[in-house]
Amino acid sequence: MAWVAGAGILVNGATALLFLRGREGDINIRGAYLHMASDAMVSAGVVVSGLVIWWTGLTWIDPVVSIVIAVLIFLQTWGLLRESVEMALAAVPRSIDSDKVWDALRALPGVARVHHVHIWPMSTTETVLTAHLVIPAGHPGDAFLDTTRAMLKGRFGIGHATLQVELSGAEAGDAEVRGC
Repeated sequence: MAWVAGAGILVNGATALLFLRGREGDINIRGAYLHMASDAMVSAGVVVSGLVIWWTGLTWIDPVVSIVIAVLIFLQTWGLLRESVEMALAAVPRSIDSDKVWDALRALPGVARVHHVHIWPMSTTETVLTAHLVIPAGHPGDAFLDTTRAMLKGRFGIGHATLQVELSGAEAGDAEVRGC
């Protein structure tokens, strides 16, 4: 049993190492990494508990090691579950500070007000933004939009931005409408 579990440590550990590099940027890769790392951890638990039981005869070691492994797996995957639920609910990704995005949009030349800003994950690697920019002087041209999109991508990692330019923003009323 320990030999087979030892082989499991090697195979699952090596496979987890293949996913190690990309795990920070993609929830799918992180899920695969955690799955393989957990399998390696389970195999290690089997080896340890099997050897301890064989040497000591203490059979209660097996359920204790199983519980410890289950708790460790739960703790490792809790963040993955939370991030998956947030993505399913189209919440603002944790890596983006929506207040800073609002501030950056407000600071653009000619922008008097910003409203109806929405930020959500399009996929595990791409974030989307829509926003209304009130520019009383009129549409500043495509170069302004291109520069704004490049700023959003460079500073906040927002890969797709749809910006609506308005002259008055009357539909928003006197206060900014915040929604992310």
